Amino acid sequence: MLYPQDSQIAGGRLSIGGCDAQDLAREFGTPAYVVAEEDLRSRAREFTAAMGDGEVVFASKAFPCTAVLQVFHEEGLSVDVASGGELALARKAGYTGERIVFHGNAKSAAELRAASEVGARIVVDNFDELDKLERLQAPVEVLIRVTPGVVADTHAAILTGHAGSKFGFSLAQAPEAIQRLTDAPWADLKGLHMHIGSQLFDLEPWRLAVEAIATLGTFGTYDLGGGLAVAYTHDRQPPTVAQYVETMKATADELLGPGKTLSIEPGRALVATAGVTLYTIESVKDVDLEDGAVRFVAVDGGMSDNMRPMLYDAPYDADLAHRVGEPGTPCTVVGKHCESGDVLIRETTLPDPKPGDVLATPVTGAYVYAMANNYNGVPRPPVVFCSGGSARLVVRRETYEDLYARDV
Repeated sequence: MLYPQDSQIAGGRLSIGGCDAQDLAREFGTPAYVVAEEDLRSRAREFTAAMGDGEVVFASKAFPCTAVLQVFHEEGLSVDVASGGELALARKAGYTGERIVFHGNAKSAAELRAASEVGARIVVDNFDELDKLERLQAPVEVLIRVTPGVVADTHAAILTGHAGSKFGFSLAQAPEAIQRLTDAPWADLKGLHMHIGSQLFDLEPWRLAVEAIATLGTFGTYDLGGGLAVAYTHDRQPPTVAQYVETMKATADELLGPGKTLSIEPGRALVATAGVTLYTIESVKDVDLEDGAVRFVAVDGGMSDNMRPMLYDAPYDADLAHRVGEPGTPCTVVGKHCESGDVLIRETTLPDPKPGDVLATPVTGAYVYAMANNYNGVPRPPVVFCSGGSARLVVRRETYEDLYARDV
């Protein structure tokens, strides 16, 4: 099942965390991001159990919401931030010190200063950043991000470890960065960092990447990044958390030597399945084409609340919240925005959809809330946590007044 672990389907009706999806739509409106809190906690515990003595760092860009960060803080995870704003969210959620890992390929001097002031670990990306830290002269723990030159099988926009990546030092540049940080009195160089991409099903590229960074010498700490895939549709089968972590640990032991301190940075794999987006169907339109007919099911959201299909051709599925599992006919789910490309789902099956029906799209916990926008002046949706039959609002829906609140 693509829905969160504590979801139920009874008589075709979907419930999330013990809360009926149609009731949630009536209470909080649509579109709405619904999050199963226990799914978040269960995923966190699965990763920490698999890692043992290693560190699990949540890549907060996947779901930069204070309530989500608070859950992972309570579960003992560290957090990866990539901007001053994400740092502020992590601080708001209770994170301090070295449990914050600061990333980014274009960190400003102000961001580096803010990170150093709270004792965050800084992942150094380039020589200009190293120069900024040199001028800052603040005592900091650092890792060096290395681009291993490995091409993984994923969308080009989320590929990060290849030779043409904008991230990190190349294998040729890394020795100079290592020497400079080793000699710097203000820097406590802990080790190396790598990341090869996101939404990865094949574990072999990680081995190739570890082989590459192993040529740079021996360090006490290695951050092996994230990228574990999730299944957005029933036809995909990613590795399990246990398979992924065991592969990472075994590869590190073999190629880097036993006894190293290891970190991983899951984002999508922690939050994707916890999220379900609820929409209301506004119109159903049948269009005849030369090669057949298409049924457009238009909902009250679209590319303002989920940009991933437009950016990455990301696939999703959908159900009517009161008729889950019933056979249906092919439909294309589209949004309300003034773009022909505002297509959420190219093809799914729905049983006789009608205006007013609640549409549920599962596996929307990752990079959906994070990329929400106000295109066409559409307010961003709320975030609703569900657990044990109770629902609570953790992020309110934007209002029209919010759209011009920053005007001067």
